[in-house]
Amino acid sequence: MTAMSKPNELPFETTLHVRDHCMCLHVQRAARALARRFDEALKPHGLTNQQFSLLMSLNRPAPPRMKEVALLLALDRTTLTANLKVLERRGLARSDPDPGDRRSRLLILTDDGRRMLVAALPAWKRTESDIEALLVRGGPDDLRANLKALS
Repeated sequence: MTAMSKPNELPFETTLHVRDHCMCLHVQRAARALARRFDEALKPHGLTNQQFSLLMSLNRPAPPRMKEVALLLALDRTTLTANLKVLERRGLARSDPDPGDRRSRLLILTDDGRRMLVAALPAWKRTESDIEALLVRGGPDDLRANLKALS
């Protein structure tokens, strides 16, 4: 009787195969490593990578609706609201009722938020460049295209 013929056994080779081939595992590990690098780079500016991304998503000619930002950042509304509250308390962003639809909110980058982004952008650029230099095949544009296809 082989190991696979027993219903509750799983060969260690299968574990190794999943470890070496699981896209989800590799993307999650890479995402956590990248997040740590950006968090470290943005720390002197008092931002996390998630806060930087949220502020950057508000830097538009017209304030976006909460739903648009949630879709862009792949966040549910509850998580977006929690992250936004931290930035609102710091005076970096605010949310106002949408005059065109009172059920919706517009997210606004404040002047202080814009100054914070301007100050933090060089650290983000350096870190982005350092990470792109680590890519071994295909380059950053190919990686971004593949990740976008997956999302």
